Amino acid sequence: MTTRRDFIKTAAAGVGAATLGTTGAATAAAPAAAPQQMPRGLTLLSMVQADGSETLGVKLPNGILDVAAAGKALNMAAPATLDALLVSGSAQLDQLIAAARDRKEFVKDESSIKFGRLFTDPAKIVCVGLNYKAHAEEAGEKLPKQPILFNKYNNTLAAHRTTIKLPPREVSYKFDYETELLVVIGKTARNVSEAEALDYVAGYAIGHDFSARDLQLETGGQWMVGKTLDGFAPIGPYFVSADQVDPNNLTIETYVNDEERPRQSSHTSKFIFNPQKVISYTSRLFALEPGDIIFTGTPEGVIVGMPKEKQVWLKAGDRITSRIEKLGTLQFDLA
Repeated sequence: MTTRRDFIKTAAAGVGAATLGTTGAATAAAPAAAPQQMPRGLTLLSMVQADGSETLGVKLPNGILDVAAAGKALNMAAPATLDALLVSGSAQLDQLIAAARDRKEFVKDESSIKFGRLFTDPAKIVCVGLNYKAHAEEAGEKLPKQPILFNKYNNTLAAHRTTIKLPPREVSYKFDYETELLVVIGKTARNVSEAEALDYVAGYAIGHDFSARDLQLETGGQWMVGKTLDGFAPIGPYFVSADQVDPNNLTIETYVNDEERPRQSSHTSKFIFNPQKVISYTSRLFALEPGDIIFTGTPEGVIVGMPKEKQVWLKAGDRITSRIEKLGTLQFDLA
């Protein structure tokens, strides 16, 4: 039986001159797989091509390397997407970068590209609730003794600079922001210790756990329902490889519209359960696989934590900006 992972591995290995220009699916037999190599020294993004496909881009000092265009022109295999890269490893991409990085015809100005979704088909989207002490306190909740896990689905995945279409008011209207550090798994983790947990991380990104608080809290405590409407997980703009980031030493902020003062302003050193603990705990419950993503929780400053008389929920026309040190700035609008 062919699994989704098997398909991605085949597609990743077979992408080359005949494949990257269109769908990214493999059309030729893949060579024997080399030992998986997690990305190092890379900042990656997803770009939307003229045909609507979302393909991998590499952020270089001189612009964005279009992996699809370079692979096709140079007849070199490389993963078409970040999902495929995380399963197949980065060896082929590293070779393509070395061959194409100084070729101006393959490098685009970042301002000219439309960002695509960094992830389109992760096997698991794991989320951690109440993972900052001050956030748990503002929500009136007891500090958790172990990570509180819930999930999102792939329908929530959205790109940098996306527009989230809000549902009708009768469905939900209490919309809230939640900027979070996103952990991206790079190799299978099962029963790993905290000491070795970060060895299984491929990289990091900014994730936004956009939330409908009325659905989450006023319909019997349905966290999943309140966080899994279409487009409720913008991610981006970049994936930054793990060797370039200390996940426990990053500033994290959220801004609304043109406000100069951040709504959320904290630091990942204030996690209750840092990424090592979350990965270790989760891996005792089920295996984390390459391409799985983890939303690690949001700090204090959310609307639901404000006094009732000061709660002004997000609405159509608002613009949300999420910033995490070393990972860039994620923006999206509401409509």
